[in-house]
Amino acid sequence: MRAPNAKKPFNAQGREVEFERECLVKVVPAGDDLMVPKGAEAIITQALGASYTLLYHGNLIRIDGKDADAIGLSTNALEFEAREDGQIDEDHVWEALGMVYDPEIPVNVVSLGLVYKMTIDQAAQRVAVVMTLTAPGCGMGDVLVADVKRRLEEVPYVTSSHVELVFEPPWDRTMMSEEAQLETGMFF
Repeated sequence: MRAPNAKKPFNAQGREVEFERECLVKVVPAGDDLMVPKGAEAIITQALGASYTLLYHGNLIRIDGKDADAIGLSTNALEFEAREDGQIDEDHVWEALGMVYDPEIPVNVVSLGLVYKMTIDQAAQRVAVVMTLTAPGCGMGDVLVADVKRRLEEVPYVTSSHVELVFEPPWDRTMMSEEAQLETGMFF
């Protein structure tokens, strides 16, 4: 669900890059840490949302957006115009959630149907999200939760957030948006 004023995500898929500095990355889908040395070469497989996925020595790795400079890219922070009434804008929250992408599937967590519920507590300036993963054993769960929290913190007036990871009901492909079905070729 992209807000009308949302920026089109930067896409550098297939681009070869060389690490300009040593960088801590996550191995996909296990979620294990790996230190990639300066000068290492990789190919970008996904450059959407809050992170980048690369092919490195036959493995997928994920670089956080804040470390984009390690591969010669600029950060991809969101910028929102704050409401004058001091309230959290629901469209901004959905836009922020829509900028979190599954590291293996080039689709955001909202379009994948991974976000089950989102609530805003204006008085506490808090956003709560209930979400799931495409597979319960995915090692990237903590990473995706951290991505969601980081993106929510970019929304004006959000001072705290809570993300609850659940597995009931279990996710299945029918929860995907039509757009996501078209992007992935998974039609029902």
